[in-house]
Amino acid sequence: MPKVIAKDGEHFKILLKKFKKSCERAGLLSDIKKNKYFEKPTVERRRKKKEAVRKQIKLMRKRRRF
Repeated sequence: MPKVIAKDGEHFKILLKKFKKSCERAGLLSDIKKNKYFEKPTVERRRKKKEAVRKQIKLMRKRRRF
């Protein structure tokens, strides 16, 4: 669980913004969304395969630039 340490005189809105950012970096929101609904194993495999292909294409584009 991400933590935020409050400094003297720091406003609540700023602390909340820091906490949300740390949660986003930790990947908590994406995990919660994934576990919210049941996903069939075949659908999960398809989704993971698409993500892997997308990642490979992105890496290929980056390598081509240099």
